[in-house]
Amino acid sequence: MRPMAEKATAPSRIRPLPSWLLGRAAARGRSLVADALAGHGMKMWHHVVLAAVEDLEPVAQADLGRAVALDPKDLVGILNDLQDASLLVRAPDPKDRRKNAVSLTAAGRRRLEECTAAGDRANAELLAPLTPDERSPFLDMLRRVGGVGPGGGPAG
Repeated sequence: MRPMAEKATAPSRIRPLPSWLLGRAAARGRSLVADALAGHGMKMWHHVVLAAVEDLEPVAQADLGRAVALDPKDLVGILNDLQDASLLVRAPDPKDRRKNAVSLTAAGRRRLEECTAAGDRANAELLAPLTPDERSPFLDMLRRVGGVGPGGGPAG
């Protein structure tokens, strides 16, 4: 029996697979971003929800959940956290008073800016092994492989 290579993270037949390599890169990216956001008292889903509220506000709570593909029960917990931190407000939707509309507060906008900058720094660290000339084609390839268009939506 041959000894396994030191620090081998997957069997030799698995290590060259694109799916495994992409998973490793994604895990590293998530870890870097999660650590960066934690420095601002935030978790990744909190950042995602703040960013989506900025894009859609005022947004009905149900529409927000659909936009970020988050279970309504999970969304309520995240919204509670963000509201408790005075980063967003929920008020009756002016279009339909039976619904809650979610909007950012000034503090929420500042926190979103801080977290976006922290996430950008973490992503720069993730891509640091690539030269500046390699980054754009690499991101283009990731979008194509992931079926994501340049704006972040499905590739058309």
